[in-house]
Amino acid sequence: MVQDDLEKSIDGASDGEALRQQFGDQILDVIQGLDCPTVLVHKDAIVEVCHYLKSRRGFEQVVDICGVDMSEYPGHPSDAPRFFVVYHLLSISRNKRIRLKAGVGERDIIDSVTEVWPAANWFEREAFDMFGIIFNHHPDLRRILTDYGFEGHPFRKDFPLVGRVEMFFDDEQWRCVYRPNQLENRVLIEKTWPGVDRG
Repeated sequence: MVQDDLEKSIDGASDGEALRQQFGDQILDVIQGLDCPTVLVHKDAIVEVCHYLKSRRGFEQVVDICGVDMSEYPGHPSDAPRFFVVYHLLSISRNKRIRLKAGVGERDIIDSVTEVWPAANWFEREAFDMFGIIFNHHPDLRRILTDYGFEGHPFRKDFPLVGRVEMFFDDEQWRCVYRPNQLENRVLIEKTWPGVDRG
């Protein structure tokens, strides 16, 4: 019965066209990529779009959710949102994939899609931990990869490459302690192409 309803809902239109018909100007752009279509969605409509794609277009699985920091990307407008939240979805029944992207500023909040796919829980926690993206209505939004008390978000472009502190186990205090990082920047040789004289 569910498969019959799904087949009736797929009227021959591509997934991008169907989203434009259903959501209008909440769909900002549709780009046909090499591997799958990429749909730029307004962040306020992300949950409704995901519900629609799951129930009406057959995308029953979220494969990945990640963040992208666009702050140093060449040509990225300074007034555009700093981050993209990227959703990779898979329809096993239709053998199709689709990518959703929603722009989010540093102080913006985007709704969680855990009500659509419970597996989104850990993906969203990772995006929160690495980029500082806040997901509204997430059931347990806390760090997942970094340590308790960790400061900053390591995948942001402005995060220092060597970190700010390093952790050691102190035998006298019998606990882990942090101290400022003492690493010095290494001077690397210039990159050369194979066959070029390094003389």
